Amino acid sequence: MPDILYEDNHLLVAVKPPNMLSQADQTGDTDLLSLLKEDIRVRYHKPGNVYLGLVHRLDRPVGGLMVFARTSKAAARLSAQLKEHDMGREYLCVVTGEVEDQFTLTDYLIHDDLKNREVVCEADEKGAKLAILHGRCIARREGTALCVIRLETGRKHQIRVQMSHIGAPLWGDNRYGPGIPGQQIALWGYKLTVEHPTTHEILTFHAMPEGGIWSLYADLLTVPEDTAAPREPGMLYLTPEVVQTLENFNRRAAPSGSGEADQPQEARKTEEEMEIARKWGAEDT
Repeated sequence: MPDILYEDNHLLVAVKPPNMLSQADQTGDTDLLSLLKEDIRVRYHKPGNVYLGLVHRLDRPVGGLMVFARTSKAAARLSAQLKEHDMGREYLCVVTGEVEDQFTLTDYLIHDDLKNREVVCEADEKGAKLAILHGRCIARREGTALCVIRLETGRKHQIRVQMSHIGAPLWGDNRYGPGIPGQQIALWGYKLTVEHPTTHEILTFHAMPEGGIWSLYADLLTVPEDTAAPREPGMLYLTPEVVQTLENFNRRAAPSGSGEADQPQEARKTEEEMEIARKWGAEDT
């Protein structure tokens, strides 16, 4: 049974294991939503169907935090947070290739029917959707880089597509990068911040990836067992150096490089981009 980090009468936060579906599809394979519904039905002795609203998804090979709604009202309010970019979602990833210490990627994505995947396209192409993410490199080892990614928009395969487009595909991604069968894609939703739908309290949750390529960076992500630091359930423990790095990672990360790929294209900003810029605030750079 997947780990449940938080649950009350309005919402539930759980950790989706890698390679598990977020919700059922035509394959009939095990999915997180169905598992959680059955768990609630059994634990609370509920007859018939159990309501649990799917607010967002993670790609099948990706693991990490997901929030679910226990009521239809909570589902509507959580979905509104997602739509208005008020739900904070941060990811850890290991990439191959070169990345700047800090970067912002602004692209337009569209689904390519022939390739059956998402691709970067021009802003004026029919069906193009704006995709923005902010990233910070934590460390580099053995030809890879450990990065934290903050999404400003939520597009299908967004992180995988945009990182691949700059020449830094995710480790183990055999769809958008050079990953090979058997490798586990190194993308994990490690931090989730939501406003409680009824109390309006800001709730922040953490979960940490383990094993595989993540082991290369394990010393940066965990505190030694003999530490005196208190441990709280479901928290991600970082070394002081990494904590300091992330504290400097502002909500709207400014590009550190001076290359063309790092420069915002002010002249091509659409109304959608301007609206997002207004929402995130002029002080965010």
